[in-house]
Amino acid sequence: MIDKNFETEAIRNQMERSNFQEHSTPLYLTSSFVFEDAEEMRASFSEENDRNIYSRFSNPNTTEFTEKVVKMEGAEAGYAFATGMAAVFSTFAALLSSGDHIVSARSVFGSTHTLFTKYFPKWNIETSYFNINNPDEIEPLIKPSTKILYAESPTNPGIDIIDLALLGKIAKKHNLLLVIDNCFATPYIQQPIKFGADLVIHSATKLMDGQGRVLGGVVVGKAELVREIYLFSRNTGPALSPFNAWVLSKSLETLAVRVEKHCENALKVAEFLESHQKIEKVKYPFLSSHPQYAIAKKQMKLGGNIIAVEVKGGLEAGKNFLNALKMCSLSANLGDTRTIVTHPASTTHSKLSSEEQLAAGITPGLVRISVGLEHVSDIIQDINDALIS
Repeated sequence: MIDKNFETEAIRNQMERSNFQEHSTPLYLTSSFVFEDAEEMRASFSEENDRNIYSRFSNPNTTEFTEKVVKMEGAEAGYAFATGMAAVFSTFAALLSSGDHIVSARSVFGSTHTLFTKYFPKWNIETSYFNINNPDEIEPLIKPSTKILYAESPTNPGIDIIDLALLGKIAKKHNLLLVIDNCFATPYIQQPIKFGADLVIHSATKLMDGQGRVLGGVVVGKAELVREIYLFSRNTGPALSPFNAWVLSKSLETLAVRVEKHCENALKVAEFLESHQKIEKVKYPFLSSHPQYAIAKKQMKLGGNIIAVEVKGGLEAGKNFLNALKMCSLSANLGDTRTIVTHPASTTHSKLSSEEQLAAGITPGLVRISVGLEHVSDIIQDINDALIS
């Protein structure tokens, strides 16, 4: 559990200082580490002592970053990866065997969907989808071979919310591993482990970095599960680089203050869009119009920085809106200091068929807005100008 306040843990949870007594953590750009003698080397590879051997296994910078996220999420252990998708893939690959079954929310990131539908079937791992807006579908899908219950909340890109406590109860009842992608919320807004999650995954590329600089991923949770993921990753090599870990660890020091401002801006933008004549629908967790508003208020501290918007006029109107933006960036990333607008149907979720997109709540005119840290009046002005142009 978190011993100190969130902000204090993020700033003060650092590795031990070297003999140089540096105040800020140094960067350990080294592929490997040396040993005093042959016996120490043998004992290290036998895991009789806890020390760095090779940066594919561990590194002081990756350890510091991981331990911060472990504290933030109230977890037991964690492991850091080169990307968020490396974290997703390695988690499933380490814990599943041929013949196992996944029950997942249909509304998942496009690359995760591709893993479930294109690659895992090659290894005889099957996935069944439930509608995130109808959790009654979950239990009928569970089989004797089901091992993992998986969901994102809020979802990408539809910003749907699922009751994490309900998922925790279902997972416990059926002896399943509950794995939650907490990327959109960050551990500052929500800690799924409190609701029964066994593992929590993040793309650290997003709000954890917060400035669009580096890639990274992390999984935290129960120690015995993380141990299996670590052993798989130690041999397959998706480790986070020390430089990216150093950047991400420093970024976590400002996560709370950044997320507070992101969410403040996002709520104001969402409220503006909700009353705009050119907008068909707005989904933001902390708008009372959100279908799962009560659940969001129960399990989230703030509403996040992502807004899902349906522009009146469908696909062409959505394209015209994106093309008319002057300040906001057109990019596939999110969680940046800069406001980013994305058209999921043609970009992040383009590998899904039209039917799969609609089933996941992705309509042709859906636009995802990642609200940044610019002055909120400038964000609103740019969006309004683009809508009425």
